[in-house]
Amino acid sequence: MSSDLAIFGGKPIREKPFPSWPKVTDEIKQGLIDTLENDDWGIGSGTIDRFNKKFSEIHEAKYCLALHSGTSAIWVSLKAIGVQAGDEVIIPSYTFIATASAVILANAIPVFADINIENGNIDPSSIESLITKKTKAIIPVHTGGSPADMGSILNISKKYNIPVIEDAAQAHGAIWHGNKVGALGMGGIFSFQTSKNMSSGEGGAIISNDESFMDACYSYHNCGRVKNGKWYEHHRLGSNLRMSAFNAAVLIPQIDSLNDGFHLREQNRRKIDTAISQMKGLVPMRNIKDTKSSNHIYICRYIDSEFSGIRRSVFFKAMQAEGVFTYKGWSALYKEPLFTINPKEYPWLEGINYNEVKHINTENFSEREAVWLKQNHLIGSQEDTQDVIDAFEKVVTAMQKDPKLFLDLDLDKE
Repeated sequence: MSSDLAIFGGKPIREKPFPSWPKVTDEIKQGLIDTLENDDWGIGSGTIDRFNKKFSEIHEAKYCLALHSGTSAIWVSLKAIGVQAGDEVIIPSYTFIATASAVILANAIPVFADINIENGNIDPSSIESLITKKTKAIIPVHTGGSPADMGSILNISKKYNIPVIEDAAQAHGAIWHGNKVGALGMGGIFSFQTSKNMSSGEGGAIISNDESFMDACYSYHNCGRVKNGKWYEHHRLGSNLRMSAFNAAVLIPQIDSLNDGFHLREQNRRKIDTAISQMKGLVPMRNIKDTKSSNHIYICRYIDSEFSGIRRSVFFKAMQAEGVFTYKGWSALYKEPLFTINPKEYPWLEGINYNEVKHINTENFSEREAVWLKQNHLIGSQEDTQDVIDAFEKVVTAMQKDPKLFLDLDLDKE
């Protein structure tokens, strides 16, 4: 059986690539041409206005502000709620670097909370234990597009009067208790970077139901100007973080197709979950009750004790050889080289030793358990999804049948 594996010279399950992303459509092409020929390309663009209106509507929010990246959207949101030098912002220790780097760029202190290992999202009980008088914001991240426990998080927000900014960079269209994510707290950010479920290569947005918050966001993203103010009058230390009209033109048709993509990803994820739940050693992620994920990334858990201690890196290489790209995803964020802090450059972080942070769930998940499928593996046909399932089944069966063959493989790099 093991000799049939591609990693040992056998025929792989899949030799053709999975569907490419982003997809170029006639609607996107026409939108770009219309903007190029008939609209302003930046400031004053009607295309940007249309994007803001349509994106806020599909996420059931009153307001939307288009920006040039999700990272900038986090920074702008933090400044708009009044975060200042030395303030603390609670974020999960399992997330993309931008969640933390935007906090530092706002002259604030990232405070890391552990995650719930069953869903990969921030653990509300970890949040509450970290709150101090300096805490000025909480940023839950909807990991892989799966909504965090917003009920508990919003209760904490209300109890301590601390604003919540949702990092919904991967969660376009995701649903929590019948409501779209993003504007459940003070506001939320989205990303339109190349891999995202809506993509314009680069781009971001902030949504909210709070007008004064959005007015402040507008100022910070537009050189400190204020709405209805003079053009050469600057009230805040903002920057030029505006979206191009061409990015907006690429995104508008994708708003119309978002629901179709949402249902396709959901359908394919359910098929994989059902199959994996029957495989000893792999565990599907457990979504919070009454939520629907955007399924930006498919994630499951690898339990090495069920594979005679075979390293996860070996599993990844065996899966990749079968033509299905699995990988580890994020690391524990506080271990990133960035957090070897230079107090001359970041004086507000002086005395903070991130080497002392140790989160059991985050480290187990990131270093031993998390299995990510490459983003485009959920957007194919039934046959494409079956190839994913067949590769999982082929590798899992072989590793458990003849573990000695795998224990000697030197594949530490994931």
